[in-house]
Amino acid sequence: MPRGLIALALGGFGIGLTEFLIAGLLPQVADSFAVSEAAAGWLISGYALSVAVGAIVLTAATTRLPRKQVLVGLVALFVVGNLLSAVAPSYSVMLVGRIVAALCHGSFFGIGSLVARSLVAPEKKSRAVAVMFAGLTVANVLGVPFGALVGERWGWRAAFWAVTAIGVFALAGIVTLVPGWAGETRSSAVKGGSGSISADGLRDQFRAFRSWQVWLTLTATALSYGGMFGAFSYIAYTFTEVGGFRSSDVAWLLMVYGVGLVVGNVIGGRAADLDRDRALVLALLGLTVTLAVFGLLAGSATASVILVFLMGVTGFASVPGMITRVTDFAHGAALAASANVSASNVGNALGAWLGGLAITAGFGYTAPLYVGAGIALTSVIVMVVAARQVRSPAQQADQLM
Repeated sequence: MPRGLIALALGGFGIGLTEFLIAGLLPQVADSFAVSEAAAGWLISGYALSVAVGAIVLTAATTRLPRKQVLVGLVALFVVGNLLSAVAPSYSVMLVGRIVAALCHGSFFGIGSLVARSLVAPEKKSRAVAVMFAGLTVANVLGVPFGALVGERWGWRAAFWAVTAIGVFALAGIVTLVPGWAGETRSSAVKGGSGSISADGLRDQFRAFRSWQVWLTLTATALSYGGMFGAFSYIAYTFTEVGGFRSSDVAWLLMVYGVGLVVGNVIGGRAADLDRDRALVLALLGLTVTLAVFGLLAGSATASVILVFLMGVTGFASVPGMITRVTDFAHGAALAASANVSASNVGNALGAWLGGLAITAGFGYTAPLYVGAGIALTSVIVMVVAARQVRSPAQQADQLM
């Protein structure tokens, strides 16, 4: 494993940690700043909105810069944002810190995925992306319990100091372990060897969106995340109100889900390197079936444990392949890779909204699982259409252009 991948994974772990740990700290933060639960919730939703915006804006703004230099700047921004949160004297400063930290999220994973795949042989590119995303999946497992544990023992500020320290280590790792100007295009190297993209690079970035396959992949990404998060957003209610679990059981059940994410990430990366489109269709189909069966068997405690694990596996198995697919059809455009992260956040919001509507309409706490299954099934259809079109002469020509 190239050492640069370890540095990228550490950066992904820190970014994932700062996204998830706040959920376990909200009561403390709300009490500290004397704000309502709804206001404290903006520390989560504001972060998500900033991820979606920052992924596009920062990637577009830095398109002429060397990718390693951009990654260093993004992680530095992450450190500053978490430092602001750690020392925030007021709620407004805390919110600014969250927004600043979030701005780097999408661009880091978008640009970082291009750098990761450049560090290995072409036949291992999806596995390289999976290694980078391993940090994010581990953060999924540890984020909420880490925040809750550190916050309980040393206060919520200590959790953000810890994340800031992780960011500093990741920054040092990227500076020292990611080689040269890894991940830059051949054309940019020919134009002077500086590793920066040419002056018309931004136009080239947007030209990638002329590919119908790019849009189909972004749509499938949004729908796959929408299916998973349509169910996941309300999974605690499903566990307690339908499965009969105690509230204290939710934490370890979410860790089971997180372990599933880690497993799915590894399996998905390897499968995508063998037959990417087939692996993506099977992963999305597996998510659809898992969510539907979960809805039927949510009243069984044993089935719930197994199915929430499988939900993590099938939900994240498509991630490495989706990223390499969109960047392949975008001919390595970093903006398309970052747009994939934005699409996932749009899907998260869509799934959570539709799942909430189903509960409000009186369909019960298994309804989000069925809503998620429906959204995931739509992603299967989109992916099948995308895979079949690739086989047509016109789409093969589009891929080679």
